[in-house]
Amino acid sequence: MAEPVREELSALAAIFCGPDEWEVLSHSETDGTVFRILTKAEGLTDTCVPLELVFHLPVNYPSCLPGISISSEHLTRAQCMTVKEKVLEQAKNFLLEPMVYELVLWIQQNLRYFLNQPESGSSSKQHTSAASPPMDDELWMTLLHLDHMRAKAKYVKIVERWASDLRLTGRLLFMGKIILILLQGDRHNIKEYLILQKTSKVDVDSSGKKCKEKMISVLFETKVQKEHKRFLAFEVKEYSSLDELQKEFKTAGLQKLFSEFVLGLVK
Repeated sequence: MAEPVREELSALAAIFCGPDEWEVLSHSETDGTVFRILTKAEGLTDTCVPLELVFHLPVNYPSCLPGISISSEHLTRAQCMTVKEKVLEQAKNFLLEPMVYELVLWIQQNLRYFLNQPESGSSSKQHTSAASPPMDDELWMTLLHLDHMRAKAKYVKIVERWASDLRLTGRLLFMGKIILILLQGDRHNIKEYLILQKTSKVDVDSSGKKCKEKMISVLFETKVQKEHKRFLAFEVKEYSSLDELQKEFKTAGLQKLFSEFVLGLVK
């Protein structure tokens, strides 16, 4: 597997990290890689349509187009075929470069334009109910762990710029060798941030050359709950002790998540 493809798969796994969102179905050196992404897109009636997207990346991808299969219990076979044809047309614009996330994003943004048949009444009722969550359900939060920052000043500026551009709030936290990024905002924007983090040259390697972030992990992703603090800005903070870092999480209503995910990072 070529390194760019390996990096793309790693980035996709980090982005689609929710329950059952991502699954590698098969992989071989001769047939390439097949994986499944479960996502949602806006339908004809402003409701979320669940989609199962199966991608086949041949061994010579991205020099060739990926194979794509689209299915949904809420779409007809004809609708799925129409969307597939449009996606493959769009994919030609990304030939020779990683394209899966761009295609998923394109489907999410354009599905409703290619649906010629409205959903059935029963399906519409089900979606309307599911698409009317409390306001806080639109706000998501994720915690990322970075292994290191060699070019710290530049890296921090890049993170701050991405958070600002994507309208994300939260914290970049330093405590000894522990580096954490806590983000709040629209879930789609958080996923945009993750792909930037995984595919951009944000740091330097041991020889001083620019490099991509290969040692980032998503510790957790969750909807913001009532007990969680809503951050109003993105701030960079440094702590001299674990107790100070723990206090930050406790103040934000994240004591349980701190105990489950952060304490294990302390060596």
